Amino acid sequence: MGSLDRTLIAGLSVFEGLSAAELDRIVGQATSLRIARDQSVFEQEQEAHSFFLLLDGHVRVVKSTPDGHEVTVRYISPGELMGIAHALGRTTYPANAIAAADCVALAWPSQLWPTFAADFPSFSANTYKAVGSRLQDAHTRVIEMSTEQVNQRVAHALLKLVKQTGKKTEEGIVIDFPISRQDIAEMTGTTLHTVSRLLSAWEDQGLVKSGRQKVTVVEPHRLLLIAEGREQKS
Repeated sequence: MGSLDRTLIAGLSVFEGLSAAELDRIVGQATSLRIARDQSVFEQEQEAHSFFLLLDGHVRVVKSTPDGHEVTVRYISPGELMGIAHALGRTTYPANAIAAADCVALAWPSQLWPTFAADFPSFSANTYKAVGSRLQDAHTRVIEMSTEQVNQRVAHALLKLVKQTGKKTEEGIVIDFPISRQDIAEMTGTTLHTVSRLLSAWEDQGLVKSGRQKVTVVEPHRLLLIAEGREQKS
């Protein structure tokens, strides 16, 4: 396989502030991976042998609980790092990562993490900034789970995915990867039945359109009203 080019990572926020030579050094130690949809990237509590940068596709991060339940923690979009256990002071992955669509990623051996952190201060700072943002997202979700009605939580989840991955179409803004009603249920701490009921009601009201693994938000402003508790049509 030919050498990887720095243009793969140049311009991404995590590598902001690095010189061309530094980018060449970093990308020169990466391995390119293709990950098929539904394939595992890494597994919870597996030894953290590598860390990754997603170039294309979307990855679902799922936490398994001791009683066997699964909670979708977040979705990784292109340009984001994943599997950065060592940035969290861990030697194992804290969750499962599963390709939500066909993906392309770069991977580095985890033993390079301390070297990268020491040799590229801006990379280290950008990484910890991203970790902080994810922790803030997690805190927001805890508050939503504790204080919001289920229709608000589902509306918030759809709006977040639209903001993260939305693609404008003639019908509305489509979440640009396959997502099932079960996935949404796992994101929002509710049941498949409840999500199906809500989406069906919102379809009747013209807020969304949904298929087997596709959701299009037609009226984002009205969905925002529901998320904020200012419209209770569900």
